[in-house]
Amino acid sequence: FDGQGMVGPDGKSYPVPANYASKSKLIEGDILKLTIADDGGFIYKQIGPVARRQLIGTLLQHDGAYYVEVNGQEYRVLLASVTYFKAKVGDQVSIIIPEDNRDCVWAAVEAAL
Repeated sequence: FDGQGMVGPDGKSYPVPANYASKSKLIEGDILKLTIADDGGFIYKQIGPVARRQLIGTLLQHDGAYYVEVNGQEYRVLLASVTYFKAKVGDQVSIIIPEDNRDCVWAAVEAAL
C-alpha cells in the first residue's frame, strides 16, 4: 500500500477504495492481497501490516487535500477519514505512521480528539 493504492509485484498500481483504506487504517508499506472476482470486482485484504506508531497533530487543508502537521512535518490523510471522524481544520487528531517513518507521505487517522 502506498497511501492511496496497492502496488502489485508487476509494478502496476491498483486503486484501493478510500473507505476501505480509511476503515482498515492502512498505512504506507502495509501488504495487501488482491483477488479479482469472476465479475471483475476487486477484493482487497490486508495480510501484512507494518509496525506502527501513533502521533498527535493538527488537521490542515491546502492544495485541495488534507494534512496533519506534527512538529513541522505534514502527513497527508484521506478525505474519507476526515469526513468519517467529522474532523475540521484546526482539530487535533491522532494518526498512525510506519514505525520506521521512512519519509512517509501518508498517514492513517486513528481518531479525532
